[in-house]
Amino acid sequence: MIKTLTISTHGQGLYEFTRVLAPLIKQSHRSEGLCSLLVQHTSASLLIQENADPSARDDLEQWLNRLVPEQDSAYTHTHEGPDDMPAHIKAALTATTLSIPFQHNRLLLGTWQGLYLWEHRHQPASRRIVVHLST
Repeated sequence: MIKTLTISTHGQGLYEFTRVLAPLIKQSHRSEGLCSLLVQHTSASLLIQENADPSARDDLEQWLNRLVPEQDSAYTHTHEGPDDMPAHIKAALTATTLSIPFQHNRLLLGTWQGLYLWEHRHQPASRRIVVHLST
């Protein structure tokens, strides 16, 4: 089964979508399998991260922004704005695909783990994530 999720963002940050997948897994009528995800964009990524304490996500965002600064004079790809090339680099350094096993209609994530779309651009966007459920 293949479905596409659309996640609306309002700028840089981590957007949890773990609960959005639960109905898709139930609809698949599979007792167990693998959930594969692909974000169809070059300036956003996917992440499994702590979903209990938001300060962990804030720290990740700040750390990545220090690692990949905007306004670097070495960037030549600048016609889409000062956050575009850094967004491409951030997506290259992080994951654009994830695979998570599921069983009994639930993802087999750890206690404090959640699935996130990591938006690397400043402006709002609609991001597509392809979901493939297989046995």
